[in-house]
Amino acid sequence: MNLFRIVSAALLAGCAALSANAAEIRLPDYQTLTLDNGATVLLMPRKDVPLVAASVRVRGGALADAPGKEGTASLLAELLSKGAGERNALQFAEAIDGAGGTLSFGSSQEAIEASAQFLSKDAGLMLSLLGDALLRPKLDPVEFDKLRKRAIDGIASAKDSDPRQLLGTYNAAWLFRGHPYGRAEDGDETSLAKISLADLQDFRKQQMGGDRLIVAIAGDFDPAAVTAQVKQVFGGWAKAGGALPQVVAKPRESGRRVLLVDKPGATQTYFALANVGSKHGDPAEAAQDLVQTAFGGRFTSMINTELRIKSGLSYGARSSIDRPREPGAVSITSFTKTESTKQAIDLAIATLDRLHKDGLDAATLTSAKQYIAGQFAPSLETAPQLAGQLSELALYGDGRETVDGYLGKVAAATPEQVAAARAVFPDGKDLAIVAIGDAAKIRDAMKTYGPLTEMKLSDPRFAPAP
Repeated sequence: MNLFRIVSAALLAGCAALSANAAEIRLPDYQTLTLDNGATVLLMPRKDVPLVAASVRVRGGALADAPGKEGTASLLAELLSKGAGERNALQFAEAIDGAGGTLSFGSSQEAIEASAQFLSKDAGLMLSLLGDALLRPKLDPVEFDKLRKRAIDGIASAKDSDPRQLLGTYNAAWLFRGHPYGRAEDGDETSLAKISLADLQDFRKQQMGGDRLIVAIAGDFDPAAVTAQVKQVFGGWAKAGGALPQVVAKPRESGRRVLLVDKPGATQTYFALANVGSKHGDPAEAAQDLVQTAFGGRFTSMINTELRIKSGLSYGARSSIDRPREPGAVSITSFTKTESTKQAIDLAIATLDRLHKDGLDAATLTSAKQYIAGQFAPSLETAPQLAGQLSELALYGDGRETVDGYLGKVAAATPEQVAAARAVFPDGKDLAIVAIGDAAKIRDAMKTYGPLTEMKLSDPRFAPAP
């Protein structure tokens, strides 16, 4: 009884400390402006370090790629900085390096993105370079050919060396087969080869414009001066010519189906177990994150403990929850020696079933709450992190309460809410399974999990032909 009281007191103290800390973590003050062309501007002045950071998103990312030309948005994003305004590719890079700044472009499912960080005195240069890249890119044919070839070669290299980095792409393509979320954001060898410079030019015309623009700036700057600069640089950008892509939710998987991707001679099997799970803004997000942390989100998680620490079947196992606008993937991923493929997958499924059967005890739940609190604060420390958080809020139409109230929801999550949140993870009998390995050695094992479809790792796509 004394031991019970000591443990209970420690748990209560931990929860109290978490509740107190949760109330202290809030976004710094910021202001939101809307330009005449519809652009959203978010400004967060901070005087702690003489740096200024920008996070820019232009709504309409890889989901807007034309069918069969996946990778268009990704190539366009990379090409934006390969010469813009009066500068060629080398001059553009020299302008960034000469100021000691950083500027990079990329794409996601829903946006063309840019992130930048410069000294405060060079805030005007940062905005000028961003404006040139977005509004006046050269889209040079020679640079385009280089980028497309590098993208194709990069996929081939990953297949030859470590296909683990492609497992997520195969997993999404199999789980969301025939759905927009199953299309490779960066394209595949076939789609990339079909993309022309004209496709990028058309994408930019249809999917990029001032009405799609989000500019978030955080750091040491004068708000009035930066506001005037942003209006001057971006205020005249016309609207995008096309409509934003729309996505319909995919139903959850019922039963199992298996994709075996053959890599002859492979000494390891890389596998993923997945189903459709949660979406952005899910009311149960905080409770789901607690389950995710305890089950597969940290080194001492259930899945890593079973597959790595206790059994030694893998060097690592984890789970993840993706939350796009419509429900995304909930996945368990790991890898193991070829000869232990079935043992490892069986143990992963058994651990998943144990999560649903036994749930999380009080000590594990308290530990998960403390872990999330400890990881959350460092994600809001620097100007680039804060600018990125602001642009994400604007992308989804969220208010600051999404961030300010998050740890409070985590701290307040009840055992009953967490128990209900376990449903975000699939039942062991309802899984889309992907395995990349030596088919000749693991085919019989993979057949035991459900109807089997096969393709070769050398195939130029990430999903089998329809």
